Amino acid sequence: MSTTITRNNISSGGAYEDIFGYSRAVRVGADIHVSGTCAPVTHETSNAYEQARAALDIIERALVDAGGAIRDVVRTVVYVREISDADLVARAHREVFGEVRPASTLVQVTSMLRPWQKVEIEAYAKLT
Repeated sequence: MSTTITRNNISSGGAYEDIFGYSRAVRVGADIHVSGTCAPVTHETSNAYEQARAALDIIERALVDAGGAIRDVVRTVVYVREISDADLVARAHREVFGEVRPASTLVQVTSMLRPWQKVEIEAYAKLT
């Protein structure tokens, strides 16, 4: 007997969702995958900490829209342009996740979509 698992695409209304053809988040069954998320253009002059907090706020909204919450996150992947920003990004990550303490990977990359972007974060959640 086959079971059908429902797929739900979550949009944040960002311009690149249509241009690139992706969803901010996708929920399949109890799993929520949140796309790589950067701070919006309003954070063009922000430091890495402020950009990470803005990205995590967008991620949290996507999780809620998908029926989840920050407490459901089991893994994050964090991309930074400058490894020297790691401590600032880690501070934002620690503040948002607290005792959730998801598994995480931090990777330095050479560039991002916009030259002012300092950090991009993706998240994976499991509903229980």
